[in-house]
Amino acid sequence: MKKKLLEKEKYTFEDLREIIDILRGKDGCPWDMVQTHESLRTATLEEAYEVIDAIDNSDMENLKEELGDLLLHVVFHSKIASEGKVFTVDEVIHGIVEKLIRRHPHVFCEATADSPQEVSIQWEDIKKKEKQYDNYSQKLEAVPKAMPALLRSYKVQKKAAQAGFDFKSKEDAFKKVKEELEEFESALKIGDKTYVEEEYGDLLFSMVNISRFFEINPENSLTNATEKFINRFRGIEQMAQNKGFSLDDLSIDEMDLLWEQFKKSNK
Repeated sequence: MKKKLLEKEKYTFEDLREIIDILRGKDGCPWDMVQTHESLRTATLEEAYEVIDAIDNSDMENLKEELGDLLLHVVFHSKIASEGKVFTVDEVIHGIVEKLIRRHPHVFCEATADSPQEVSIQWEDIKKKEKQYDNYSQKLEAVPKAMPALLRSYKVQKKAAQAGFDFKSKEDAFKKVKEELEEFESALKIGDKTYVEEEYGDLLFSMVNISRFFEINPENSLTNATEKFINRFRGIEQMAQNKGFSLDDLSIDEMDLLWEQFKKSNK
């Protein structure tokens, strides 16, 4: 079996399944044999992020590789589940195909949906019936806690807005941010770390609210801001080195001056 795999010029999905079987088998790999859903959790999440990174960089060659790594985790988790007689990778595939057909009645049945917006509304309606939510709170609780915090808060707020629980205008949303900022400043004066952290969270949550009114993805916005910061930091370090200094030699005021110079020259 192993020799046959080594002689192949082009591999298939079935070959991937067979290799995982071998790695998890009696004479397989000591590392692969001891893995669990829990031990693979972080790596699975990292692979998903690496897929996104490849997309953001428009790196199609790397995207192909990272999708393979992510597919490996799908098959690996399915193999672990099958060993416990929970489910198989075939059942995973069957489940997603069945769901796609069920949630696209405008394609496979007689329903109609002529725009992406109508499709989204129909999708959510079908999903609600499938999950058998009895109330809106259950929809909010269903947003995965493992999501990045900004993205999770954004999705939770959108679902709350579907129930009509939302600000009437962007002005009201801005007012809430100012209110939360004042409460955060008050918490700082009191000095209780738990209270400060709570109010800081409320401030961040209110900022996410504003992003919805302008249809801005808060996760992408913060990612872009972080990348801009790194680029500018790299710029001032290069400027300092060109003048014969390292950042360790400069005061914060001198670094701020370089920052403004770099910012003006790179608009």
